[in-house]
Amino acid sequence: MASKIVSSLFRLSFLAVIFTFLFYPDKFNIVFESPGSPQSDSPYVRLAKVAFWLLFIIEILRIFYYGVVKSKAKGVIANVVTITVPLLVTIILLEIIFMYIPQSHEGVLSKASQIWWEKYWKPVNSLGYHDREIVQESGKKNILFIGDSFAAGHGLKSVDERFSNIIANKLGTEKYSVYNLGMSGADTRDEARRLEEFPVKPNVIVLEYFPNDIEKVGREKGLTLTGAEPYADLTGPFATLVKRFYLPNFIYWQLPHTSFGTFEKFVQTAYTDTTILNSHLRDLSKMVDYRDSTKSEMYAVFIPFLFQMDKSAGYTKPVEGYLRSKGVKVITLTEEISGILEKNRVVGKNDGHASAEVNAAIAEKLLKSMNRP
Repeated sequence: MASKIVSSLFRLSFLAVIFTFLFYPDKFNIVFESPGSPQSDSPYVRLAKVAFWLLFIIEILRIFYYGVVKSKAKGVIANVVTITVPLLVTIILLEIIFMYIPQSHEGVLSKASQIWWEKYWKPVNSLGYHDREIVQESGKKNILFIGDSFAAGHGLKSVDERFSNIIANKLGTEKYSVYNLGMSGADTRDEARRLEEFPVKPNVIVLEYFPNDIEKVGREKGLTLTGAEPYADLTGPFATLVKRFYLPNFIYWQLPHTSFGTFEKFVQTAYTDTTILNSHLRDLSKMVDYRDSTKSEMYAVFIPFLFQMDKSAGYTKPVEGYLRSKGVKVITLTEEISGILEKNRVVGKNDGHASAEVNAAIAEKLLKSMNRP
């Protein structure tokens, strides 16, 4: 029996080397290339991790069997090992299970959200948009939807639930070509640039506007958002556990972290600071100028903070007023969204993006504003 335990210990030492390279590759300047890296493990890396954990369990159980069960060991150490081994095996099995549990999350911060992204963020076209490939079609009106993650449909499991796609399906393909240029993390300046660079020229532009669109300009002008960095509240060994392993990472992200009140104060300050606001309006003017150069219709859909609708609508009033003064048709949604139960407004507990129900409400009001069925 002793020889069997020694052989298992030898194999565990070999697994320890594999563990170091598999779970801490950055320490050795090793990069596992994959479409989702470095944000997420590729399916092959996860499979390798599963194989590692299963081999580890086998060796632990083998040592337990020969060292405690078959030898009929007794005493405090034997009792502790008898309790610890099943607990350890259970935790490892949960770790394996949580390698394959998706959960959408703000900003793709958690490991579960990376799995979600890999599973549901399809299609992605050659320009990197969460949309179909671009096809030049003569004789049709081109409708371009532009915006951030709300326009892109973050958190929705199917693009058919997204308001741009609902509208496209309602309008049909005979007379209209609809494209979605939504991009997570985009701001107004970036959106204007991407509109200009898009190979299809619009007849209709639909801007999705969210109160955080002013965030990057605010940061450029010196505003700071404290406590927003992911994992900033972690230190020491616990930080390593949470960042590198799926089960503790999932548990960590079920707990509250950055206070919404902190972000709300940032936004409120940005919209009331004339220097920041005027810089933001100059970015919007580039989009309006592009509208004029293409002789397009332009709509702006204002999506409020889904649980702070009245406040956020108040913050963005200057932007609404500016766009109206430029002939943009502004669409607000406070009344429509307030009729939806709070729990049904967002896609999930950790993701405050608009739900399928909210997207449907956006599509309905936008279609009416466009005087289309």
